[in-house]
Amino acid sequence: MKTARQYSLLAPALFLLPAAIMFLIYVLYPISQSISLSFYEWDGVSETREFIGLDNYRELMDDPRFWTSLKNNILWLIFFMLAPVCGLFIALFLNQTVMGIRVVKSLFFFPFVISQVVVGLVFTWFYDPSFGLLNDILNFFGFRSVNLLGDENLATYGIIAAGLWPQIAYCMILYLTGLNNLDPEQLEAARMDGAKGLKMLWHIVLPQLRPATFIAVVVTVIGALRSFDLVATMTGGGPWGSTNVLAHFMYQQSIFNYRAGYGAAIAVVLFAIMMFYIVFFLWRMLRTEK
Repeated sequence: MKTARQYSLLAPALFLLPAAIMFLIYVLYPISQSISLSFYEWDGVSETREFIGLDNYRELMDDPRFWTSLKNNILWLIFFMLAPVCGLFIALFLNQTVMGIRVVKSLFFFPFVISQVVVGLVFTWFYDPSFGLLNDILNFFGFRSVNLLGDENLATYGIIAAGLWPQIAYCMILYLTGLNNLDPEQLEAARMDGAKGLKMLWHIVLPQLRPATFIAVVVTVIGALRSFDLVATMTGGGPWGSTNVLAHFMYQQSIFNYRAGYGAAIAVVLFAIMMFYIVFFLWRMLRTEK
C-alpha cells in the first residue's frame, strides 16, 4: 500500500511528465544534436559528414565576421538593458486611475502584439533616405539627411532602436502586473512612516517588483542575444556584414553557404553565452532570496 506521502510525491511527477518529455524531445535533444554537429564538416544536404574535431571553433576564432557579429550582440545587450528601466518608468506613469488611461495603456501595449517583421518594415520606411520620416524630422531641426541603414557605423544602432520599441512594451506589461500585486499594507505603513517619492520607490516598491525585474532582465538578455528577425528584415546583415549578429551569421553560414557544421559551432557559442547569463541571474536571484 502506498502512503499519503508517496502519493503526494507521485502526483506532481505525473503532471510534470508530459512537459518533461516535450522538453526532452524539442529542447534538449536538438541542443545535443547541434553540439555534436559542430564537430563535423557537413553541407547540410549530403548523407556523409566528416569529423573534424575542434576545427570549426578554431576557424571561428580567426573569422573577423564572427567577431563583428559578437560585438554587435554585445551592443544589443548593452542598449537592451534600457528596456527594463524604461518599461518600469512607463508602468509607473500608467499605473493610475484617471480617465482615458486604458486607451493610453493600449497604445503603449501595441508594439508588443505586432510581428517583429512588421516592426522591421515600419522602421525601414521610417529610416528611408528618400521618403522616411526620420530625415524630415532632422531637416526640420536643421540637420542634414542621413542614410541610417546604409551607414555601416550607424545601421546597428538603428536596428537596436527598432528592437527596443516592442521590448520596452513587454517590460512595461511585466511591471504593470507587478504594480497591481503590491502589498497595500506595506505601502500604507511606509506612508505612515513618511516615505514618499524616490524613497518609497527604492525601499518599498522595487523590492516587491524583484520577480518582475528578474523576468524582464532575463527575457531582455535572451532577446538581445537571439536577435534575428529585425536584422534579416531591415539589412540582411549589411552593409558589408556590419550589422550581423550571431543568430543571423549562423543562418547565413548554414543555409546560404552550406556549412551546417560551422553554423552549429556558432549556435553552440551563442547558446553558451545565453546559459552564462541565465545561470548568473538565477544564482543572483537565489542568493538574494536566501
